Amino acid sequence: MDFIASLPKTKDGYNAIMVVVDHLSKMAHFVPTHNATTTKKTTSLCFETIYRLHNLCPKMTQLSLRNPLLTPEQISESPSQRQGILLELETNLRAYGCHLIDAVGIILRVPQVVMASAQIMFQRFYYLAAFQDFSLRGTVLGTLFLACKVEENPQTIRNIINSLDIVISRDRGYPEVVTDGYDAEFYDLKNEMVISEMQILRKLGFNVQVELPYGLFVNYLRSLELTEHPSVPQLAWNYLNDLLRTPVYVCFQPETIACGAIYLAAHESQVRLPESPPWWVIFDANGEDVIQVAKAIQAMYLHDLPRIMPLDGAELALHLSGTLSEHVAALRRQKQEKEEISGLEKSKPVGANTYTEDTHAGDVKARYTDPSPSNKSEPESRLKPTSEQARKRASSPSSSFAQSREHGPYRRMDVKRSRESAGENNSRDTQGRGSRDSTYKDDSEQRYRSSYRRR
Repeated sequence: MDFIASLPKTKDGYNAIMVVVDHLSKMAHFVPTHNATTTKKTTSLCFETIYRLHNLCPKMTQLSLRNPLLTPEQISESPSQRQGILLELETNLRAYGCHLIDAVGIILRVPQVVMASAQIMFQRFYYLAAFQDFSLRGTVLGTLFLACKVEENPQTIRNIINSLDIVISRDRGYPEVVTDGYDAEFYDLKNEMVISEMQILRKLGFNVQVELPYGLFVNYLRSLELTEHPSVPQLAWNYLNDLLRTPVYVCFQPETIACGAIYLAAHESQVRLPESPPWWVIFDANGEDVIQVAKAIQAMYLHDLPRIMPLDGAELALHLSGTLSEHVAALRRQKQEKEEISGLEKSKPVGANTYTEDTHAGDVKARYTDPSPSNKSEPESRLKPTSEQARKRASSPSSSFAQSREHGPYRRMDVKRSRESAGENNSRDTQGRGSRDSTYKDDSEQRYRSSYRRR
């Protein structure tokens, strides 16, 4: 954002322009204003002229770094429930999406902050959109990609897609194959990720601020003198991580969530906490909200999460009709057969299709199984001399040099030397050449002899 000031006044009295550039879409907005615009007026202009384009309320005039919470109407009936999805299925879909984000984050080795931010944005998004309209897999990819950029821990698109594909393959029993970066499937997932990121930003109004309770949780434990307790800190920390799979983080503020985790962990470990005054009051938390968070933690562990859940709208329709398991089993068989075929092609020796059994099988078998000299070709017998040839070469050094070079790497040198020898004989019979030729031949012969000694 920048200002172009001290311009000639317009008919409406404006003498400056506020320029706002969207870094994601590279779109520029030009808003007329005055030279003496204050900070409050600038904030109002941003909400009235920029943020309203992203489906935010035009009457909002205050900015806050607090987590946005759901309204009672959004909690009672989500967009997915309005389109016919039961509450139990929606809960499982939310938990499975957060499970995928957590598993992919572990494979990518990103910090816990990235995984937590992605799961909270995932929960927020599906209180503004329905699972029938936006695929679960695309939203997982989009939230992970966006959270990595927000928390300044960027990851490549290919790594995120391959990691998610591995997690899904393990859950469904598919062969774990790394997706090729040049096939149609990879490009489809890449486009789905980019489009999902744009849809998430649009639905959230570009408000991706996430405040996590981990820092508050550590400070609360120090205040209660529980940092050295053998079980309370670790148990409460596990509760905070597991609560990311529930809508608790979009229903309560971080201090309430931290107090709820400590309350339940202390209750499970039979640790008494101060009651007069109640300890949560010091941390700006409500007692009823703290108990609700503790109940949500207990309810989370009452049912198991299915490992096979629909990933897009087509699979969601199959799940509602009860045929998703058959569809996944068919895909598993298809992928296994494809992997077996590709494994056979990779194990086939190079050039195996160039020989036929009738013409070349006996020759190939003789070459690679029988090491006797009779089965070797003529060049091989020359390269590997017999003992008699070796004795002759040992007794005659000059001849051994020529014989060893017949098929060796120095054959060109020997040919050149023979040509020079022939030229020397001719020079003896030829008159009028002078002493220059003989001097050149002597130098050339001496040079080649010295090079041979070095080798």
